[in-house]
Amino acid sequence: MSDKLTAAAAGTISIGGDLTVNRMGFGAMRVTGDGIWGPPKDPQRAKEALRTAVELGVNFIDTADSYGPDVSEELIAEALYPYPDDLVIATKGGLLRPGPGRWDPDGRPEHLRKVCEGSLRRLKLDQIPLYQFHRPDPKVPLAESIGALVELRAEGKIRHIGISNVSEAQVLQAQELTPIVSVQNRYNLHDRSSEAMVDLCDQEGIVFLPWAPIQDSDKLVPVRTAAERHDVSTRQIALAWLLNRSAQILPIPGSGSAEHVAQNVAAASLQLTNDEANAILNLAA
Repeated sequence: MSDKLTAAAAGTISIGGDLTVNRMGFGAMRVTGDGIWGPPKDPQRAKEALRTAVELGVNFIDTADSYGPDVSEELIAEALYPYPDDLVIATKGGLLRPGPGRWDPDGRPEHLRKVCEGSLRRLKLDQIPLYQFHRPDPKVPLAESIGALVELRAEGKIRHIGISNVSEAQVLQAQELTPIVSVQNRYNLHDRSSEAMVDLCDQEGIVFLPWAPIQDSDKLVPVRTAAERHDVSTRQIALAWLLNRSAQILPIPGSGSAEHVAQNVAAASLQLTNDEANAILNLAA
């Protein structure tokens, strides 16, 4: 397959100043079962999706201990270990999974230590390149949760710290405690509530990882128009727009299908015109 249809076509981005990855990643939430609970119906199909992503130049995979729980991390290791030298695996901790579709925050330092060490075992890593606090816990001061990650980094168990599902004020508070290299918030063509966060990440040189990056993209007229013009899917236009929106955005579309993974990665080679990009951007105006 030509370079134009690999993740390399999106260019690269630096994480923490010492990790460089292609700017089209893979989110490994959807390789689990329904409700992000339990194993997938076809584990081999899920592992094929993971292998296809790496074969197509994806060298950044995002996961979490709560995906399954544990299932996503276990499948990543089963499919890809021993890992390519350039592969960066990011995972997260801070959410409990009492059942399908349920996500309860737990930011206690002892919990974060326990799940981080569990992720290390499941992923077969000596050090997690990027460990992200999955969601602030209203019952635990943010400084205590971030402090636990600082301790884990000092012990060599994690390399860089990121945060997820946060406000701008929480990012700035966390930055007072330690360098924050990534923010992962919900952001897509329909949900622009993190627009100011994208701008903050631009200013601070922080990687922005949008989750649910392609949700409902087919419902927007400018997106459908651009898709028809380029003869691609609306999902691909949504990803191309995210790449265009900010150089700090690292899209992490996920799928349990190798075919869909290839389609997502192909979006790295799409070039939107200024008129197309502005028409989509102005939907939020």
